Amino acid sequence: MGKFDFESLDGTRVRGWRNDGTGVPVVISNGLGTSPEAWPALCRGDSGFRVCTWYYRGTGGGGRPQDPGRVRIDDHVGDLLALMDHEGIERAIVPCWSMGVSVGFEFARQHPDRVAGLMAVAGVPGGMFQAMFGLMRVPRAIRHDSGVAAARAMRAVGPALNALARTIPLNTATASVINHSGFLLPAARPERLIPALREFRTHDFRWYFTLALGAQDHAPIDLTTLEMPVTMVAGRYDVLTFVGDMVEAAAQIPHAEIKILPGSHFLPLEYPDEIARWVGELADRSDLR
Repeated sequence: MGKFDFESLDGTRVRGWRNDGTGVPVVISNGLGTSPEAWPALCRGDSGFRVCTWYYRGTGGGGRPQDPGRVRIDDHVGDLLALMDHEGIERAIVPCWSMGVSVGFEFARQHPDRVAGLMAVAGVPGGMFQAMFGLMRVPRAIRHDSGVAAARAMRAVGPALNALARTIPLNTATASVINHSGFLLPAARPERLIPALREFRTHDFRWYFTLALGAQDHAPIDLTTLEMPVTMVAGRYDVLTFVGDMVEAAAQIPHAEIKILPGSHFLPLEYPDEIARWVGELADRSDLR
C-alpha cells in the first residue's frame, strides 16, 4: 500500500497511490490537493475495492510538466488514462470529488469504454467556477468571474500561505476550529481530518492555485451522452459547489441517482462510510460485479 511513480502521456512524472486491496477496481479522480486519506473508508486495504488514484501534477512528490501550461483538464485526463494503463485496469468505477469531477466526467466522455460507473461528489462536470458561491446567493452570471478572481488573488499570496500553513499546529484543537468554521462541518472528525490536513499544508500554494486556474476554460459537459451508471452526491451546505447546480446536472442524466447530505464541500471526510457504501451500490449497478 502506498505511493509509486508513473509517466503520463506527455512525459510528466506523476505520483500515484494504491491500496493493494482486492475487489472491484476503483480509480479516484480526487479533489485538487487532497490525498487518499480524505477517503478513509474507501481506501482501506480491506475496503473490498482495489483502489488507486494519482496526485495532480507537481503535487504529492510528482513532477511539474516541462510546459507549465499543461495543467488543463485534458492534461489531467491524460494522467488518469496513464494511471489505469500503468495499473493494468481496463475498466473501473470512478468516484470524483470537486475539480476531479470535471476530470472524471471528461475522461468518461473521451473514453467511455474505460468507465463502468461514475460518482460525482461535491462537484459539477465542467464549468467548475460557475457553481461556486451559489449558497452565498452570488448571482450565477458573476460566479465564474468571481471564482477566477479569488483563485488569482490566492495565487498571488501563495508564498505567504506557504509560510502560514507550516506554522499552524495540527491537533484536535485546531481540527475542532476548522470543522466548526462553516467551510467544513463537525462531521469531519479530527482522526479523519488531521491526516488529510497534514499532507495538504505541504503544498506550494502558488502552484496549487495555478492548477485550479487551469480548469477555468473547461465548459460544462454534455451529460446526455453518458450511458454508464451515475451517482451524484451533493452537500446541502457546500460553499464551493452549489447543491442546486448538482441537482440540475443530475436531471440531465435520466438514469442518475442524486444523494444530498447535510454536509459541506468535504463530504469524503464528513461521510466516508456513506460514500463507500454508495460506491458499492454503483458497482452493483454496473457490469463489474
